[in-house]
Amino acid sequence: MWSLLSVAAALFAAAASAVSTGGSRLLVVLDDVAEKDTYGQFLGDLAARGFDVSYETPRSEGLTLFHLGERKYDHLLFLPSKVKGLGPNLTPNRLVDFVNAQGNILVALSSTVPASTSLVSLLSELDVSLPIERTGTVVDHFNYDTVSAAESHDVLVLDAPSNIRPGLKSYFELPGGVLAFPHAVGHVLGSGPLLTPVVRAPATAYSYNPKEQSEILDADELFAAGQQLALVSVLQARNSARVTVLGSAEMLQDKWLDAKVTRVGGKNVKADNKEFARRVSGWTFQEIGVLRVNGVEHQLQESDELNPEIYRIKNDVSYSISLSEYSWDKWVPFTLPEDDVLQLEFSMLSPFHRLDLARTGTTDDAAVYGVSFTLPDQHGIFNFKVNYKRSFLTYVEEKNTVSVRHFAHDEWPRSFVISGAWPWISGIGATVSGFVGFCAIWMYSKPAGKKN
Repeated sequence: MWSLLSVAAALFAAAASAVSTGGSRLLVVLDDVAEKDTYGQFLGDLAARGFDVSYETPRSEGLTLFHLGERKYDHLLFLPSKVKGLGPNLTPNRLVDFVNAQGNILVALSSTVPASTSLVSLLSELDVSLPIERTGTVVDHFNYDTVSAAESHDVLVLDAPSNIRPGLKSYFELPGGVLAFPHAVGHVLGSGPLLTPVVRAPATAYSYNPKEQSEILDADELFAAGQQLALVSVLQARNSARVTVLGSAEMLQDKWLDAKVTRVGGKNVKADNKEFARRVSGWTFQEIGVLRVNGVEHQLQESDELNPEIYRIKNDVSYSISLSEYSWDKWVPFTLPEDDVLQLEFSMLSPFHRLDLARTGTTDDAAVYGVSFTLPDQHGIFNFKVNYKRSFLTYVEEKNTVSVRHFAHDEWPRSFVISGAWPWISGIGATVSGFVGFCAIWMYSKPAGKKN
């Protein structure tokens, strides 16, 4: 069965024309179309990966995200724009509708260009806060490029993320790498469970706006400082649409993708911005971290019938689910992160069983996870449910409904099979034997004769 599913999945993957599972239509919104040359390597890499890239400015009259109720684009990339408002077709409501329609958005900010009010409102809807004046350079006097930012200290040089969150698949980690964040805008995340910080500012960094603040800062004047500031954050909506906030658009420019920076202390290193930008865009546009359910099977352990609609209480059943993960341009078997578990719930109103699924098989493009168990002594309508939701991975929620009935009248075990019933059977036997014996004695005993 799984081999057939694998063949079908392979044919589906071969038929797909887009590298991204979310589609290939990418709209880049920037202040002037000519500015795309500044991001030539980054945008060229997107085109080489199979994206159909379109360029528009907020002033474009024909710019629209939907046509006849359907998405016109699959992904949006916002580069810094001096336009305060992005126009009637890029309002916060339209952008939220785009996310609700499973569109993906990458927002790149810069402290040299104030963020548009539409993007500020959109991020506010997602529980991401920007500085009040929409600008604010992240400054760090201990982690900066001593060549390009010798005076301003606004080009941060940080270690690439290496342990974002234990137990999760990490697509942004570059152990031993270095990232350069020129003119970065820091943002503060709320407590929303869908938000995940990827890169946080170091403890010595703070947000500073030279136009609004004096050289000597009070704590009350700070927007945020230290680990409160996030430089790169991601959000995955409940429909698995993705939104990424990149605090430094300059790090995507050609001159910073492979730039060499000098850390405090005189060590000259090459920034890994190019690989990091590739991973950030790949995750946002659903080229990595996408899970697919190939099929679900449940059956009686002694039967070949797949996915029956009805079971009996106390049946021994087996359950298995086939999962694949999309990795850039192909489907591969999904491997659980270390210390993570994939669980099956057998539930009615609440789970009667919550069981860990173990890997039971692997094909070229899928991994099969399964478990065997005994159904509870309770009849009703039950669900086989797998609800796997983790940061950086699209959500898996599979539910298969079945009926569980009582024993039929001819399925109950005979009383002599139940050892606990033996005393009662012995008592019944003794009673019957005594009654029959008494009747026999009474019927065949000759009454005593009368004396004359």
